[in-house]
Amino acid sequence: MGQLVRLEVEDGVGTIRLDRPPMNAIDEDLTRELGEVALEASSREDVRAVVLWGGEKVFAAGADVKMMAPMSPWEVKPMITRLQDVFSIVEAIPKVTIAAVTGYALGGGCELAMCADFRYAAEDSRFGQPEILLGIIPGAGGTQRLPRLVGPARAKDMIYTGRFVSAEEAMQMGLVDRVLATDEVYAQAVEAARRFAGGPTAALRAAKIAVDSGARGDVRSGLVLEREVFADLFSTDDQKEGMRSFLERGPGKATFSGR
Repeated sequence: MGQLVRLEVEDGVGTIRLDRPPMNAIDEDLTRELGEVALEASSREDVRAVVLWGGEKVFAAGADVKMMAPMSPWEVKPMITRLQDVFSIVEAIPKVTIAAVTGYALGGGCELAMCADFRYAAEDSRFGQPEILLGIIPGAGGTQRLPRLVGPARAKDMIYTGRFVSAEEAMQMGLVDRVLATDEVYAQAVEAARRFAGGPTAALRAAKIAVDSGARGDVRSGLVLEREVFADLFSTDDQKEGMRSFLERGPGKATFSGR
């Protein structure tokens, strides 16, 4: 288990916990450990849903500027490539993922939160892509994931100005899914993840693949993918149980095994 990122598992929910005080600044060691933990969460059968969490005070305040400041272009390119690759691993976790955001989610922290399927935010949390204030731009997915979530105009506003947005504004624009009291964010994220963990995990995985992959291509290709993963689900125990339960007892009463 790493020193900066760890995986805590309970009742089918794996919490990926960032722990680099005081602000969870993302350096190369944290990046490496995050990738290792994300792969572990992806492969473990006892992890059926995932919560990304930075602790009670802060999610992540961005990449370590002290680390980046002296870098040349040929030094920074492999660093940002590794960070992009690790965030893509987090995004591709084949289970439902929820980012539980307290405090700041800025720069790389905002980009990491966007890798989750859903974002639950504390009412006093702040989101932003302030890289422009450093004379650079987002480099770990901000210019790509943010427009897909909030639309190009709102993304450009955040990226061009570097301003922070409140949790409430972030929810209004589609960046955040729920705004909660600070002391409820993690617990509510875990509770939601626990409900997904009790669901048909193969179907949830298929839905995630179909939605995420389909959004990157044209509709025709997406429909082909949807058809294939839809058909594959008819080999699962959960499909048999779900349809048997529906016919015998009505909707919403199936108990899924995750197989």
